[in-house]
Amino acid sequence: MQRIALLFIALCLSLPALAERKQSFGDLDVHYIAFNSGFLQPDIAAANNLVRSKTQGVVNISVLKAGKASNASVSGVVKDLVGRSHTLTFKRVNEGEAIYYLAQFPFTQQELLRFSLTVSAADGVAHTLEFNQEVFPDE
Repeated sequence: MQRIALLFIALCLSLPALAERKQSFGDLDVHYIAFNSGFLQPDIAAANNLVRSKTQGVVNISVLKAGKASNASVSGVVKDLVGRSHTLTFKRVNEGEAIYYLAQFPFTQQELLRFSLTVSAADGVAHTLEFNQEVFPDE
């Protein structure tokens, strides 16, 4: 019985982590996530020319139009709380029918970062996406 109770508590605590991070602009959906690059498997990082490090993060953007992967242009910056900024350089990754836009960013300590991105869809219309993400260096 204790195992079931512990499992239930663990599931309840993990539900917020499963929340979808998406912003919609009409029929255009932009999915986004930022995470520590140390979470990547070495072969995945190497295949995508990403550096695995305890102080390097990755931001992953995917753009869907009417539910299908869409070409886009993605640019942006990430800022820490004292205003230091880092320009994000996105590279496009094709994986079957999926398209991802990946960029890396540095951080030195546990901190809250502010991402400000511009996503220009294939039709040339630009949309602004802003979000915060707390990051933690791997120990």
